[in-house]
Amino acid sequence: MTRRTHAHPDLTRPETGAPFFSTWRVGTPERQAAAVEAIARTWERRPWGSADVLGYHVYAGHDGTTLMHYSQWRSEQGYEAYFKTLRQERNDEIDTAVPGIERVRLDRYRLYRSKVRAAGDTRVPGLVVTVRIEFEADAAERRGTWVDTVLASLGGPAGDPGLISAHFHLSTDGSHVLNYAEWESDQAYDAAVDAPETPEWERVRTYPGIKGFTGSRYRHSLGLVP
Repeated sequence: MTRRTHAHPDLTRPETGAPFFSTWRVGTPERQAAAVEAIARTWERRPWGSADVLGYHVYAGHDGTTLMHYSQWRSEQGYEAYFKTLRQERNDEIDTAVPGIERVRLDRYRLYRSKVRAAGDTRVPGLVVTVRIEFEADAAERRGTWVDTVLASLGGPAGDPGLISAHFHLSTDGSHVLNYAEWESDQAYDAAVDAPETPEWERVRTYPGIKGFTGSRYRHSLGLVP
């Protein structure tokens, strides 16, 4: 069966061959909360359904209007089988409970590299930040070296103690990088954003091939596991 968990996911889980992120627009904080509960009820009353999905987590956007979904799949083929047989029935029940949900996008990734939490660090993230870094069409091959540049900065003097972990995903369509970062708190993240720019971070920001950055803040609202 399906059970609910408050634990944040382990994004470095080795069995995860296909991590997916998607966004729903729900409109208001009240509809955010209602949609999260509708998702939980819909999944909890059913068998897990597929051995290919390892976990499913939902995050409420600080904007009060969106939900982010992160799911871990053994393979894209496993997701396609689920999509054909189980997805619509579950979405229909959620839509009955909360009509008018807009499913904005679903993106497929491969985890490239991570800054993992330090040994013995037991902090529970108070904030999850995703940053989407768009690249020029001819710069897909530069994404990995850009991530390497970021991680070199995080490991040096520019590293921030409020950052718990950061996980860099390359989109399978070659268009962008998604950084999923766990922070100790909003205040820790704000302090990092407001800090003077270092030469290391100027190189990150102005790296050749980058089109732009889009950041979003979330709180972990629901975890579902078999």
